[in-house]
Amino acid sequence: MLAAKNATRTIPIVMFLVIDPVGSGLVTSLARPGGNITGLTTTAGPEIYGKQLQLLRDAFPRVSRVAILVNPAGLAYASALREVEIATRALGLQRQVMEIRDPGEFDNAFVALTTARSEAIFVPADSMFYQHRTGLAHLAAKTGLPAMWGLREHAEAGGLMAYATDLNDLARRAAIFVDRILKGVKPADLPVEQPTKFELIINLKTAKALGLTIPPSLLARADQVIE
Repeated sequence: MLAAKNATRTIPIVMFLVIDPVGSGLVTSLARPGGNITGLTTTAGPEIYGKQLQLLRDAFPRVSRVAILVNPAGLAYASALREVEIATRALGLQRQVMEIRDPGEFDNAFVALTTARSEAIFVPADSMFYQHRTGLAHLAAKTGLPAMWGLREHAEAGGLMAYATDLNDLARRAAIFVDRILKGVKPADLPVEQPTKFELIINLKTAKALGLTIPPSLLARADQVIE
């Protein structure tokens, strides 16, 4: 998306798969994009991290130490780390931050979180983690620890559970932006919108393989259960 912005300052661009458009410099603010780019962000604000961690706690009430996997090179790194800190403090969780800058560091990170006696894993949405979701799901499974992921594709790749923005809904809403721009509205006059629909996906197959029990009450709340 940054490459598209650098390529043109006049052709309208509609985004819908961007985690932090303000922090990454794509728009001036959500309310006033200020240029030729508008659309939707995949992040619903700081509340999403609290909700993800709360669901992890709902599933495994005894968890107290959570390893947080973060990518320092990610565009949303600073804001995500700040909001995760707020969320873990509010839930009374001990936070163990594992910084991963390159896929080559995955193995060592999972060894480190096991050595640190982490009791669960939380992986916020990040493009590098998304690209390597299958390998990460395998590494998480080897630890035997419950894990919450920030994108539904992680659960589909074998991760235990994910609470994430409904990307299909974002795509439909992005089409509305395109329609309005084609009718003459300037991107600068269209506020960037945040997600309003979210999905809880639980991979019951993974849970059974790890010997983990998901509470029936949480399964009933899931939008999709993978068996």
